[in-house]
Formats: sequence, structure tokens, C-alpha cells
Amino acid sequence: MHDQAQTALVDRFGRKVTYVRLSVTDRCDFRCVYCMSEDMEFLPRQQVMTLEEIARIARIFTELGVEKIRLTGGEPLVRRDILSLVQDIGALGLKDFAITTNGSQLPRFAQELKAAGLKRLNISLDSLDPEKFRRITRTGNLQQVLDGIDAAIDAGFKGIKINSVIMKGRNEEEVPELVDFVRQKGLDISFIEEMPLGDISDHSRDETFCSSDEVRSIIESHHELMPCTADTGGPSRYYRMSDSDSRIGFISPHTHNFCGSCNRVRMTVEGRLLLCLGNEHSKDLRGLLRRHPTDDEPIRQAIISAMDLKPERHHFTTDGDVQIVRFMNMTGG
Repeated sequence: MHDQAQTALVDRFGRKVTYVRLSVTDRCDFRCVYCMSEDMEFLPRQQVMTLEEIARIARIFTELGVEKIRLTGGEPLVRRDILSLVQDIGALGLKDFAITTNGSQLPRFAQELKAAGLKRLNISLDSLDPEKFRRITRTGNLQQVLDGIDAAIDAGFKGIKINSVIMKGRNEEEVPELVDFVRQKGLDISFIEEMPLGDISDHSRDETFCSSDEVRSIIESHHELMPCTADTGGPSRYYRMSDSDSRIGFISPHTHNFCGSCNRVRMTVEGRLLLCLGNEHSKDLRGLLRRHPTDDEPIRQAIISAMDLKPERHHFTTDGDVQIVRFMNMTGG
């Protein structure tokens, strides 16, 4: 057993890292306008972490005190043999084990994911209008996603959360309908300000930017919102309504900076440990894993020392002033 100082990840600002997001693929069956360019080029296979490498990283992180792991993509459920990884991570005894998905594969996988030890699902859904949904996702079929949500409910998942990115001129008028949808289904929802990641051509981000405060005022014309102390270990600020168990969260990287309590790091699909979504500081874990196939200690030490790279906060703008070159599909949000 290692001494206590080495079984917890603490950055220079005293924040303890207990939550890791692992991107398992950069590929996706959708091409959402805020996440990818229409003609994305994906990574060659040898640059992508193997499922065994991802499982090994997950295990090392849990040994360093991480209590929550979320699998992201791209779309994690398009990765071949993803269920074997879910089983491996599901066996680590985490406090929370979740996945972020576009829902398209859930009709197929919901039952098996639950059986493999997955605890929670976040499902992206930006519109309940089939035409608008197709425009935002470029390739998505709304009915398939709605069927996936029902499949997840039927599989017995609790605490299913819908994630909606709200953009002016695209879907902000759907906010009340999305709230009604989660109230009917007994789900939670988080409304997300668009992240300035990747050089997108589809729209100008400062024109489409819709703040969390604007979304909240839309909802408050229909429902009284009361602050909620719920903490899911992520960046959402939650509210509740007196006549529903559904919680409404707001993720506001621009307008309500949540860096002071940031407890998370990310690993990109290429095995780069990313200390903050808002900058390019990273450490290559893939190279270390491949150089040390049986010795975990160099990887442990690299992760521990990488905590010093974690900045105090991110600096996002919507006018292209700070350009993060990665697209969302590389880091999984």
C-alpha cells in the first residue's frame, strides 16, 4: 500500500480530483453542429487507446482516489466491444460510473449496460422536433433517440439526465417543451452554454450564444425554480420545482464560472491527460502505457505530477478570441 500522500490527487489550489472523464472514441454516428465539422477526419486506429489501455488507466485512477468515472466520445456506444470495457470499469467499485451518449444505440444496449455495472446515463437531446433535430445533428434520427430514452428507463436506470445545448435562432424556443418532456418522463435535465471548442463553420458562436440566465428566465415564465443543494460531482447548478421530482441544471462555462470547485480531469481518446477543458496543457499517457506494459508506477507518477498543470480557471470567449483547437468529439465535453 502506498502512503496516503500518494493515494489522492490534489492540485496546486488544494482541489482534490475525484472525477475522471475518459473519451473512448472520437467517432460518432451524429455530426452535431457545435461539436464537429461536417466532414470530420477521424484518428487512425493506432493513435487511439485500446480498450485494455483505457481499463488500465481507469484502474490506476481509482487507486489514486478517483470515485467517479464517466465514459464519453464521440459517441462511446459506437466503439466496438464497449460492453467489455463497461464490465471492467463496473467491477472497480466506483461510487459513480456514468456514460454520456447521444442515445441512438440505447435501444440495443440499455439492458446490457445496466447488467455490466453502469450506474447512470446522460443523454444528449437538443430538440424534440424531428426536422430541427436533424438540422442540429446533421444525421440523427429523433425517434431512435426517444426510443433509446425509453429503453434506458425500462432497463431500470435511475437518475437519467438529458443534456441540451441551447443556441439562439436554433432551439431556444424549445426550452419549455424540453422541461415538460423531462417532467413527464421523470428525468433530470441540464441546459448547457455552447463551448468554444474547435473551429466550426456552421455558425458564428457569438451570434448563437444563449446564456444560462436567459434559459432560466424562459423556464421561470412557466415554473417557479428553487435552488437545490444536489451535487452530482459535476459542474451543474441545480434547481427544482415544487410539483415535480425532476431537477433542472445549468452548466455555464462562460457566465457562471465553476472552476473554483473543479474536481475533474479528462483523458482524450489519444491518451492525453487533459487538466482543463479550456486550455491545451496535457500529458501523454498513451506513450507511457505502451512503454511500461506491466509496471503501473511510471503512469501513477505521471498522473500525480500532472496535477501541477491544472490551471486555476479557464478563459472562454464566444468571439473566437481564445481558440481551442480540439473539437468536442476528441474530449467528450
